[in-house]
Amino acid sequence: MKGQDVSEMGSAVAAPGGAGPIVTGSWSPQAMVRSSLTWRSVVYLATSLGFGIAWFVFLVVGITLSVALTIIWVGIPMLAVVMLVWRFGAVLERRLIKAGFGVTIPEPYRPMPKTGVLGKWKTMAVDPATWKDLAYLALRLPVSIAEFAVMAFVWTNAAVFLFFPFIVMGQERGVINYGPVFYSADDPITALPVSVVGVACVVVAMYVTRVTAVVHAVYASLLLGPSKGQAERRRLQARAEHLQASRARGVDAAEAERRRIERDLHDGAQQRLLAVAMDIGRARAKLTDDPEAARALIEQAHSGTKEAISELRDLARGIYPAILTDRGLDPSISGLAARAPVPVLVEVDLPERPPAAVESIAYFIVAESLANIAKYARATQATVRVTRETHWVVVEITDNGVGGATAQPGGGLSGLADRAATIDGILTVNSPFGGPTVIRADLPCTW
Repeated sequence: MKGQDVSEMGSAVAAPGGAGPIVTGSWSPQAMVRSSLTWRSVVYLATSLGFGIAWFVFLVVGITLSVALTIIWVGIPMLAVVMLVWRFGAVLERRLIKAGFGVTIPEPYRPMPKTGVLGKWKTMAVDPATWKDLAYLALRLPVSIAEFAVMAFVWTNAAVFLFFPFIVMGQERGVINYGPVFYSADDPITALPVSVVGVACVVVAMYVTRVTAVVHAVYASLLLGPSKGQAERRRLQARAEHLQASRARGVDAAEAERRRIERDLHDGAQQRLLAVAMDIGRARAKLTDDPEAARALIEQAHSGTKEAISELRDLARGIYPAILTDRGLDPSISGLAARAPVPVLVEVDLPERPPAAVESIAYFIVAESLANIAKYARATQATVRVTRETHWVVVEITDNGVGGATAQPGGGLSGLADRAATIDGILTVNSPFGGPTVIRADLPCTW
């Protein structure tokens, strides 16, 4: 298929609280073992002590020296440089938190003026986000000490228990002594039960890591992220920009559809009807002198009339099919599936009919997707599923074709995204090379 990753989505603004994969991901032991976030979090929390020490030393030395040197003019530009460095440090921390925990923290800074260096420095100095950055970096050391102590305790003990048989191999006798818990082993075989306990300790260590990471992400979001008011303003701004883009794409899609209808009428039905009129005129001229030729021309005009009617019917179906108006999505999509050259399994589960605009867009998304499957996918099976999820109608088309879909301006899938955007819908395409291809449209029932 030609088309890929077309998605019409609003900009997400992370709210204070650190919501992200580290919070919303699965908390089952199997999922945490497989998730790279678990091990990235371990690395972040284990190495955070070094960053905490470095920032503590820098801030203590830099701020103390700058304040002391304000007696002479050197301290003021030095303090400005220190401020720039700690702002850069806060930016770096946001990147590290994104890499370690998968949590995106938007930058909360006020826009910089276009004035000189002094004006920009003044803006930074009065920006509350600058001082929240300082608070975060100042607290980095005590927080890092606590996190490092927790990580060292849980993972060291998990490693000791897990690898206890190997520890016993290197010495005559191995001993586990935790107060009332005492266990000794003389050989790796008798040490194996401790390894079973070690597996449980690893699971506990992963949960402790996840909880510690969530706490750090929340604390970082509160200090490094925008305030609640800023987050709300950004969300509304992103929403407004998204709606503006959706409206523009909707207008473009409607204009493209109008031009398509004009082109089809001009090049198709209009030309055929013109030919019919000419054939009838020629037949009328020959009706007296050459009845047989006139009969042939009338037959030709009749055939042309039927072809014109067929083209007009197809054109009307392309604008809005009558079966969709009369019977809804299930029968109309089933009709598309019946005409498709590949077997299509249809599942429509809607408790009630959605608005007409949603039905129309869902129908044409399915129609265009099935047409693309027939042309490009080389698939042997396709599935169409339409369901209701809270306030959304979800349309999902899957095929087992070759995949590798790419979006192209003016292409079919780009047109589908434009259709969905007219009602503030979302279209996403997941099409890895080798397949399968999944086209999903989330269409709001209210907007």
